[in-house]
Amino acid sequence: MLSARKVAEYFLAKADESVGDGITNLKLQKLVYYAQGYHLALHGTPLFRERIEAWEHGPVVPELYRQYKQWGSGHLPPPAHFDPDGYDRAAAQLLDEVYDVFGQYSAWKLRNMTHEDRPWIDAYQNGERNRVISHAALRDYFKDYVTA
Repeated sequence: MLSARKVAEYFLAKADESVGDGITNLKLQKLVYYAQGYHLALHGTPLFRERIEAWEHGPVVPELYRQYKQWGSGHLPPPAHFDPDGYDRAAAQLLDEVYDVFGQYSAWKLRNMTHEDRPWIDAYQNGERNRVISHAALRDYFKDYVTA
């Protein structure tokens, strides 16, 4: 199992800011959410153990938010030391697919997309911040979007 930080570093290493492909904290949170959801749907197990919470602007891994909040809404730097060999083939393939599909969208587009997802909607009922989005909710929701 990876950590949410390792998943984030993978996405940050893929971004190419020279072609306008930077990642903000908001966008990173959504990419990590999609990676967890699809991993749960495909494999039945979490990709990382940290919890995802329903915040006002969509799903958030609090530890990642705190790690990157110093950059505000700016682009996050690539990891200083990235080792692609630290990821097994299946995880890397899933992360590549998530990035290829969702990485093309802006942070606000992804934010709006997650606001239409049942796991966030159900966890954010009544505007309560910091409610955990369960693995079961993610798995069940994303199963509708994967082919066996």
